[in-house]
Amino acid sequence: MDQPTRAAAPATALSPSLFAFAIFYGGMVCIAGVLGNKQVSLGPLAVEAGIFAFLLLVVVSSAVAELHGRAVANRLVLIGFVPLLASMLLSWLVFALPASPEMLPANRDAIQIILGATGRIWAGGILAYGISQVLNVTIFDALKRGEGKMVWLRAGIASVLSQIVDTLIFVTVAFLGVFPIANLLIGQMTAKVTLSILLVPPLIMAAVALGRRLDRA
Repeated sequence: MDQPTRAAAPATALSPSLFAFAIFYGGMVCIAGVLGNKQVSLGPLAVEAGIFAFLLLVVVSSAVAELHGRAVANRLVLIGFVPLLASMLLSWLVFALPASPEMLPANRDAIQIILGATGRIWAGGILAYGISQVLNVTIFDALKRGEGKMVWLRAGIASVLSQIVDTLIFVTVAFLGVFPIANLLIGQMTAKVTLSILLVPPLIMAAVALGRRLDRA
């Protein structure tokens, strides 16, 4: 006699907004380290270009906290370590492998510089990412009073404070003792605080609106 088959457990539904934001978040985690190899001029300030990807990480994690709660946003930050560490390991592997003799010497030397970041820079990036992102989600959620209240203000405050901490951790771990870091700290903090005030609040409001539209659809 045939044994009765057990019904398969229903799959857990993943909201469209969380699915889309998670994919985008993973991409920004990986590209931030690559962009950080270039310094760009923003008026009188010089800032490493990875800040643009990190600000988008702030936007996404805050939008997820607003739409799905603090616990889900913190889980997204933790999962972000997976593509971050995987990209680091692949960078070291490709750095160690011999270049093709057909590769142009200028291209070969340039990519080796990008892939050959020191352990202190990688360590600073990992610590700064984890602590600042969790801090951003925590502050953004803690300031919440009612459904969807003062998103722009909470976004600005959380982003400014988390980016100050991010800069302190990364610059100190990566460069303390290598060269004087006071001017670099001041420049990076000024640029990050300015961008956090100008860009992050409207971007988070747009991301929250997009997420709600995706979930309604």
